[in-house]
Amino acid sequence: MKVIEAENAILGRLSAHVAKTLLLGEEVAVVNAEKAVVTGSKEMIFANYKEKHDRGHRYKGPFFPKEPHLIVKRTIRGMIPWKRPRGQEAFKRLKVYIGTPEEFKGKAELVPETSFGKSSAPKFVRIERIAKFLGWTPKL
Repeated sequence: MKVIEAENAILGRLSAHVAKTLLLGEEVAVVNAEKAVVTGSKEMIFANYKEKHDRGHRYKGPFFPKEPHLIVKRTIRGMIPWKRPRGQEAFKRLKVYIGTPEEFKGKAELVPETSFGKSSAPKFVRIERIAKFLGWTPKL
């Protein structure tokens, strides 16, 4: 199993890397999902996620998650062919966690091409802030 650290990783780049790894047949666990970042202006990011969340019918969907780990999982799902058997099998091999579980402490690896530097993009929002904006309340 490949354990990937999501802290300070750009969500789109992280999702593309994880999707490729899943389609190659590996199991992937993403830890610290709430610390991944989305780059851009705060107003634009919040408006985009609010529109995704409000889309659809209250009971019939499509439903967009509020929890940070499910937002990351949904983003990764968008990068694999999840309606086809190959994509469904790949999606079953994905695990996303808030924080780092005890079994993965010290095993997580940073993926260099997904990392985020302050100088490269000064405007960003963490997934945790987006989730709180959508109505998620963290469990203590």
